[in-house]
Amino acid sequence: MPKPLPLLDPVDTATSCCAPLADAPLSGDDAQQLAIRLKALADPARLRLISLLLSSEGQQACTCELTEPLGLSQPTVSHHLKKLAAAGLVTAQRRGVWTFYRVVPDALSALALVLGTPARA
Repeated sequence: MPKPLPLLDPVDTATSCCAPLADAPLSGDDAQQLAIRLKALADPARLRLISLLLSSEGQQACTCELTEPLGLSQPTVSHHLKKLAAAGLVTAQRRGVWTFYRVVPDALSALALVLGTPARA
């Protein structure tokens, strides 16, 4: 029997992991937290999932609604959504047999702030 994969602790999305990159060098811990989020986004299917969720009615969708637009199987879409959830970029809500996902707006805003560059004088 294969060894089960370890579960990842979700990343806290309430606040930005760190100051904007242009303000100060990243600490090792801050770099680790930022890398988790960026790695989760560094996949075309996951970027499309974020886009699909943001453009869906109520900015949420069930896994079953995301398989056809992506052209991927339900287990593959669920895998990608779990990676995004582990990185703190989406939340999941169970409704009966269905799971609905929603983007965490604060998480995307925090990433934008960290990656933003200061205006040139």
